[in-house]
Amino acid sequence: MSDGDTALVARVVAEDDRGAFELLVRRHQSAVRNFLRRLARNDVERANDLAQETFIKVYAGLHTYRGVARFSTWAFRIAYHTFLNDERGRRTNVEFSEDEHAGTEDTAAAVANTLDVDRALERLPVRQRAVFDLHYKKGMTHSEIADALELPIGTVKSEAVARRRRLQRQRARATAAAPPPQPRAPLDARGRRVLGQRPDGALRSAAR
Repeated sequence: MSDGDTALVARVVAEDDRGAFELLVRRHQSAVRNFLRRLARNDVERANDLAQETFIKVYAGLHTYRGVARFSTWAFRIAYHTFLNDERGRRTNVEFSEDEHAGTEDTAAAVANTLDVDRALERLPVRQRAVFDLHYKKGMTHSEIADALELPIGTVKSEAVARRRRLQRQRARATAAAPPPQPRAPLDARGRRVLGQRPDGALRSAAR
């Protein structure tokens, strides 16, 4: 049976066990990279660079990990702040505020106008993308997300539930508005699909 994350962290801190750290990276790098890709609006190259930076910070900070939260929660917190720092650096001429990227009813409504969830997430502000991904894609609880993003749990709950309900309502409206399926053309005596009628009154069938 393989060691748990906490045991692997202990080995890295006590013995500088590089093999234990490599195992931690293999376990969590896919989820962290995917999380960052969504934050970066599917910019794969940027997400890969941020994931590498995240795990450098994880390694440097392992001695501060106390095991109170799951290792993945702790890693997502580092990844989230790594992304925010990078975003601030890309906005050198504009003061970056996380609160300004928390979203509004208008942006959430715009997201609900599309059924493509990945494209919908691209239109959400940073914090909403993070909450949605961690809850609905990573299966994290509201309290774990609040810990990872350092947000009040009430904020996490309201944002997660609101996004889901809006997307569900939009899907229901789209389904109701969809045209009914067209009936298939009947078959002629030879089992061919009847396509219509020729000017002379004879039936026109599909060639086989």
